[in-house]
Amino acid sequence: MAFYSAGVEYGIHCLLFLVDDLGDSREASVRELADLQGVPHEYLAKIFTKLAKAGLVIATEGVRGGFRLGRLAQEISMLDIAQAIDGRKAMFECREVRGRCALFEGDAPPWATQGTCAIHGAMITAQKRMEEALSQQTILDLSRSFGRKAPAGFSAGVNEWMQSRRGGRGNVPLVDVSD
Repeated sequence: MAFYSAGVEYGIHCLLFLVDDLGDSREASVRELADLQGVPHEYLAKIFTKLAKAGLVIATEGVRGGFRLGRLAQEISMLDIAQAIDGRKAMFECREVRGRCALFEGDAPPWATQGTCAIHGAMITAQKRMEEALSQQTILDLSRSFGRKAPAGFSAGVNEWMQSRRGGRGNVPLVDVSD
């Protein structure tokens, strides 16, 4: 079972598409982002409600309104997105099993239950490290990494595709992105 929901993945991907080659925010509607990535529109709309409530995106007004980043791309971390969508999560819930040992016959001695459970402590450390790693990766970092991998015309193709949707001309073929 995944620790974070599919919504976190969808949210991160969407925010990547709201960043252009220069790291600046571009605008898109939830429907455009859903269609672009082949993800459910209704589910994505709920995700964007959470992202907007956290201030990670802001709605734009007008007939062709949509969303753009609510902060600079270098200020939005993967942890910000995950927590906006799924909330703060504990990756481990200690059940205090250590006090239930049959040898204690229902009366655990203090040495067995004092202080933080070693297993719980290890899990707390693991969660802190994971959250540190996620907090150090920003949307700008991911965008630049993706930009190095994608063919040169991909970002321009995304821009053209979004503009064609906003102009009502239907789908425009993308530039060759097979490289």
